[in-house]
Amino acid sequence: MSDESNPKSWRPRTRAVRGGTWRSSNGETSEAMFVTSGFAYPDAGSAERRFKNEEPGYIYSRFSNPTVAMFEERLRLLEDAPEGVECRATATGLAAINASIIGHLSAGDHVVSARALFGGCRYIVEELAPRLGIASTLIDGRDLKAWEAAVRPNTKAFFLETPSNPTLEICDLRAIAALARSIGALLIVDNVFASPVFQKPFALGADIVVYSATKHMDGQGRVLGGAILAHKDLFADRLGVFLRNTGPTLSPFNAWVLLKGLETIDLRVRAQAAGAEALIGFLKGQKGVSNVRYPFDASHPQAALARSQMSGGGTIVTFDIDGGRERAFRFADALALIDISNNLGDAKSLLTHPDTTTHARLPEAERRMLGITEGMFRLSVGLEDPEDLMDDIGRALKAAG
Repeated sequence: MSDESNPKSWRPRTRAVRGGTWRSSNGETSEAMFVTSGFAYPDAGSAERRFKNEEPGYIYSRFSNPTVAMFEERLRLLEDAPEGVECRATATGLAAINASIIGHLSAGDHVVSARALFGGCRYIVEELAPRLGIASTLIDGRDLKAWEAAVRPNTKAFFLETPSNPTLEICDLRAIAALARSIGALLIVDNVFASPVFQKPFALGADIVVYSATKHMDGQGRVLGGAILAHKDLFADRLGVFLRNTGPTLSPFNAWVLLKGLETIDLRVRAQAAGAEALIGFLKGQKGVSNVRYPFDASHPQAALARSQMSGGGTIVTFDIDGGRERAFRFADALALIDISNNLGDAKSLLTHPDTTTHARLPEAERRMLGITEGMFRLSVGLEDPEDLMDDIGRALKAAG
């Protein structure tokens, strides 16, 4: 039985609907949107005390805002994070990742990262960090020995996404977290593909968890947003100072939209994952389709590991269209229901060709090494009836020859 007065005792769906809600004196049932840049103080002394952190209250929406604070607290509760973990919202997912890496590390430090990353993340780790004097090493994140071999005396952070974008590689969070702890480094986990519904990185040893809230949290293609979850001591140190003084601020309007999205995230993501699972057998049975990947499918080489750290396989399926880019494009262009888009985690099913879009800036040899081929597609499964998605894919395959 849950304690009505204690949000930590609530079950996930209750947290998604009620967590973090704060009502003004008007008693509104839907969370209020505080569209304001600044806040007035009752007197000059109050302003001084707030700037000294001696009095609670809001100062400026770049620092904090009531609507944004509600989103942060709701996500913190959904994450089921340990005591002392706090959440800070950002304007985008990449802003969250940049702050977690660049805002925490200094010139002379070293970061080890899994190489299977979204293109923007690769830029931060591979190009931006070294320009600022932060050395980086990219490795095969599936190989624990590669993590061990990459460690240097100045290694201060590990960074990875699991499942990875777009090839759905799985990193062993428990083992990598143990290694990070043994050398005094932080483990930063991008949990976008799994979402807080299916994976709890803090329970597996993560120190910082980052999200693009644009994906499953909004989940309806409306706004951009990001979030960082970490222990309050990290925010009190460099990370909080970086966020406060560089301004990757989430707007109150976007925070309000994300609050509304979180109300249904558990329902949506589970339904989308069920749709993804329904497509696996269909895709495997189609002529001209190969290399179908899904973390919970028995054919995935790391399915056992995925099941040991995730409670569901997620909303993403990847597959190859045989015949290279030309036939792949014919297939994509013939789809009538599924949209071509580079977003994911949406209520609408979205198809992405990583080789020419999200990962196009990587050298071709690097893309092939990662398993990104000319015929590979990333399918973010939406809330449509899976039978309709199968019909659409089947028609497009015939049209593609």
